[in-house]
Amino acid sequence: MTDEATKREVKTLYVAEAEDGIRLDRWFRRRWPHLSNIQVQKMARSGQIRVDGARIKPEGRLTAGAAVRVPPIPDPVVRAPGEHQALSPADVAFARSLVLYEDDLVIALNKPWGLAVQGGTKTTRHVDRLLSAWGEGMERPRLVHRLDRDTSGVLLLGKGPEAAKRLAGAFARRQAKKTYWALVIGLPKPTAGQIDLALKKTGINDYEIMRPADTKENGAEPAETAYALISHAGQRASWLALRPFTGRTHQLRAHMKAIGHPILGDPKYGDETSAELSGPLKLQLHARRIELDHPSGGKLIVEAPISPEMRAGFQHFGFDEGEAEADPFAGVRRMR
Repeated sequence: MTDEATKREVKTLYVAEAEDGIRLDRWFRRRWPHLSNIQVQKMARSGQIRVDGARIKPEGRLTAGAAVRVPPIPDPVVRAPGEHQALSPADVAFARSLVLYEDDLVIALNKPWGLAVQGGTKTTRHVDRLLSAWGEGMERPRLVHRLDRDTSGVLLLGKGPEAAKRLAGAFARRQAKKTYWALVIGLPKPTAGQIDLALKKTGINDYEIMRPADTKENGAEPAETAYALISHAGQRASWLALRPFTGRTHQLRAHMKAIGHPILGDPKYGDETSAELSGPLKLQLHARRIELDHPSGGKLIVEAPISPEMRAGFQHFGFDEGEAEADPFAGVRRMR
């Protein structure tokens, strides 16, 4: 591509009022759902993306009216017909076995523990690759949000760019009501409340961790989580419902650690006491329920049955799924 052609494709777009405070990477993913996080990060870190003439980090937040320099956006990868057969028949069957709900615009998967949502240097089997089970090009579903590798539960996909844009927009505007189940050490007091504690990412690559930070600290991001006790095993462990009002990396894990009740089976945010209580248990965190507007109108509510890893925790502590309300946060609002 010539320099002249590149210049012609550079655009300046303005941040809408309703988008005030949105992260740069999410702003890009809302408009171009086919972009990967890695692509957005590369464009930002190389200076191809600028806001009001200045460089910005992928996690930087935009203000209403800001001018965003948008470099040429790569087209979606369109593979040759039948190329999705690079997936083995077993992989195709596995991908389709995860479906909780599917219609013309939406797919909801029950993502298992240990399966990454997107690939990386050492990750070749992940949800994004498995989406080829539905076809390529316009037939290929699009990711609209993420779950940690070791978090199981509901993962939504959009069929087609318009559906993906609307779903991603609902997450970006924090209109999606997400309910997680978690088993934590101890018994929180009070047994229900809200955590308003900014978080900051430290470390690099696999050693990245979110820690509490002052809101004025450079790189700190506001983070809010509501929690409610569902049941408890004496003072040893509790089954909590968690609702993140913001979407920071590892937010629930970092917030529970911060209040002294780390999630069981968490090698990154746990401590010696929780590790001893966890024993062989894997991360006890499950995306149980999502409620949001369906792209075609009406409400979409999807629930995911717990994973075998989470069931092991329930059995160990004697919890019964029937004890939980459908939405333990009905009427709960953000603190600010």
